[in-house]
Amino acid sequence: MSNLKQQVVCFLLAISFFTRIPIPANTPFSTQLLNQSSRYFSLVGWLVGAIGALAFWLSVQIFPISVSIVLSMLTTVLLTGAFHEDGLADSADGLGGGMTIEKKLLIMKDSRLGTYGAIALWGALLLKFVTLQELALLSPLQIILALVVLHPLSRAVAGSLIYDMNYVRDDDAKAKPVAEQQRRSDLVVLVLLGSFPLLLLPVSLALPLLITQCLLRFAAKRYLNSRLGGYTGDCLGAVQQVSEVVGYLILLAFMSHGGTA
Repeated sequence: MSNLKQQVVCFLLAISFFTRIPIPANTPFSTQLLNQSSRYFSLVGWLVGAIGALAFWLSVQIFPISVSIVLSMLTTVLLTGAFHEDGLADSADGLGGGMTIEKKLLIMKDSRLGTYGAIALWGALLLKFVTLQELALLSPLQIILALVVLHPLSRAVAGSLIYDMNYVRDDDAKAKPVAEQQRRSDLVVLVLLGSFPLLLLPVSLALPLLITQCLLRFAAKRYLNSRLGGYTGDCLGAVQQVSEVVGYLILLAFMSHGGTA
């Protein structure tokens, strides 16, 4: 298999693993290829963000902005099968309710939604809606920009944790196929693809957003290491959601105080 074809296959496998979007049935598969596909986690974010932005743009031609935002959010959730939202809820339940590492991991594995998970999930969804709606008051175009930038960037933050953290569970279907130690080349591709959309922003917005995301990654790594000794697939989903929401908040804070995009 040529290198170009291998990269296309890895991207298709990333789409299949991180979304509900179907890929050709004859796509080659191996655990090695699936592991390497984590480098395209950010590129999947490009796809999800672009489709979410398109859903908003089409909806706002017919419906009020608030309805269009909800339809856009639902579109991205359906595209990913609530993959990351489920990780956020499970992580909140486990980290909030467990007293030992073993108990935390056991709770996170439980499919039932607990109080901590419900609060985290609804809090994240509500913050997404409110911040996007406030951005729309500045200009509906800002929502499109926010989705296109934050979906890739938040996935780069979450996916990069695979590089220098320990995977702490052997039966985690959400991350086990891609949980092998990330190669440096995979990390570079992941981060570059995730950061590239920042070029759509002026430096006065891109720089604080990038700094905040780097600090968030640092904090997430320290917190998860202290509470679990590493990460699980649920944790990666939680970090992606937190990173996305924090990104919207940073954009709103700077744009509402004179920043432009």
